[in-house]
Amino acid sequence: MNSRHSDLLLTFLLVGGCAREPAETSAARKPVNIAFVTNNASDFWRIAEAGVRKAEIDFSVKCDFRMAPSGTAADQQAIIEALIARGIDGMAISPNDSENQIDLLNKAAAAMPLICHDSDAPKSNRRCFVGTDNYKAGRAAGTLIREVLPEGGKIMLFVGRIDAQNAIERANGIRDEVKGTSIEVLDIRTDLTDRAKAKSNVEDVIASTPDIGCLVGLWSYNGPAILSAVKDARKSGQIPIVCFDEEPDTLQGIEEGAIRATVVQDPYEFGYQSVQILAALARDEDPKIPEDRIVDVPVQIIRKDNLEAFRKRLAERLGKKG
Repeated sequence: MNSRHSDLLLTFLLVGGCAREPAETSAARKPVNIAFVTNNASDFWRIAEAGVRKAEIDFSVKCDFRMAPSGTAADQQAIIEALIARGIDGMAISPNDSENQIDLLNKAAAAMPLICHDSDAPKSNRRCFVGTDNYKAGRAAGTLIREVLPEGGKIMLFVGRIDAQNAIERANGIRDEVKGTSIEVLDIRTDLTDRAKAKSNVEDVIASTPDIGCLVGLWSYNGPAILSAVKDARKSGQIPIVCFDEEPDTLQGIEEGAIRATVVQDPYEFGYQSVQILAALARDEDPKIPEDRIVDVPVQIIRKDNLEAFRKRLAERLGKKG
């Protein structure tokens, strides 16, 4: 195992039997060209890209890292179709609309090894899923919501698309965690990954629901959008915020006390392990995929007390100083 994994400051654990095995005889290995496709463009995916680039070196492969700029299913389809036409050796994708992309995903799976990361499409012919158990992550967020609203209250959820599998599972986890309490989930507001719309959704809720108890962002950019709207309304610290992932503004909001906590995934491992598995599949090697075809990458709760340790580790992974 690489020494970089021996002293992790965080509890990002590698599970599911996909042990690290860097290529010691890379010169003799079959050349492999693969692709890693995201479901939108955000800072979250830059962390995944760092994992991809490290795995490229460790497993002697070339990876085309593609971020879907508009975050739409049509945008993704164009990327996937082009990659299939190129005849690459494997693809990892975070589907935008898993229910309605089955035929497209199966077309890709018929042409090459296909895996899902971040958001799953379990009904497709993908080989496995690499990522967070998003239902459990939703329950973790629900626990945070219960902490900020011990007496109950109204909450609103915000996300890009509710038909994405990770959004569905996170919302279900939150609902199940607050079930039986006096916490009321009013609705889920969607923005189709439009940042301006993400913020205006929050502004509308603040204006229309003055007794809102907590604002909850399910995708990475929703936290910063909520924070910006709350600050503009001069209610920073008055309306609790719970969100997902580690965008810089989200972490700054935690430092300032405006965001209670965030549920962070480990996108670096999404990238690293996806490349590792695809490299093995392309070379007809055993990728050590678990029987349930789920490679679980656990989440961590980031609060003010563990924020600096998290930032330090994140900077190391991104190759930043200070």
